[in-house]
Amino acid sequence: MDKTQKQKIIKKFAREEGDVGSPEVQIAVLTSRITELTEHLRFHKKDNATRRGLINLVNRRRKLLNYLSRKNYPRYQQLIKELKLRR
Repeated sequence: MDKTQKQKIIKKFAREEGDVGSPEVQIAVLTSRITELTEHLRFHKKDNATRRGLINLVNRRRKLLNYLSRKNYPRYQQLIKELKLRR
């Protein structure tokens, strides 16, 4: 993911100007990285270092999603719908 893609994601999911730490932004950025690594692993099946990193990213995203669902369930549902995640 290059800088411009990341900035677009942050701008789309930020609650206010300059917001980069909210759970929604973090989950969206992680989702983008997970998608890229999944595509990489389709061609490079034996790349176990990347596979391990991917698993760590998925776990981090799951923890953030659980946190968001506990703190603000309507925002959680909206984010799941926008990112087209199965949960």
